[in-house]
Amino acid sequence: MNALAEQFADQNVGSIFLYTHEAHPGEIYPHLTSMTQKLNHAQALRDILNVTRPILVDSLDGACHRAYGTMPNMTWIFNRAGMPIYKSNWTGTKSVENAIQYFLDVSVRRKNQERLAPFQVERLDYRTQDADAFEAGLARNGPKAVREYATAFED
Repeated sequence: MNALAEQFADQNVGSIFLYTHEAHPGEIYPHLTSMTQKLNHAQALRDILNVTRPILVDSLDGACHRAYGTMPNMTWIFNRAGMPIYKSNWTGTKSVENAIQYFLDVSVRRKNQERLAPFQVERLDYRTQDADAFEAGLARNGPKAVREYATAFED
């Protein structure tokens, strides 16, 4: 997502990372109990994943996360008026890029005096799964995170 943010920055497309909570807490990155701890986790995430976008940190009770959906890796795009124009329950770079390009084109069409009317769309997108990176992320949080994830799918 860093590369995508950089790709569109010169077209006045802003991008932030909202740190909500640890999706899979463990011994190294446990369940959050204070804002100081949460800020430290957000800084570690920035450093480990090399996040170059501004990182905003949700309240300890996750008010923003609950208000906008509780999936652990969502993406929202808002227009300049603050209206949500894209929502994905999982971040997929290609899907986000497609949406940004589409809405930049809408802006050009409006400037060209094209009459446009909004409508809702639902579609199924696909993301690349990187099992090794996911497992490395679990391990980074600690053995507890690895165990709990593994046992979550046992019958």
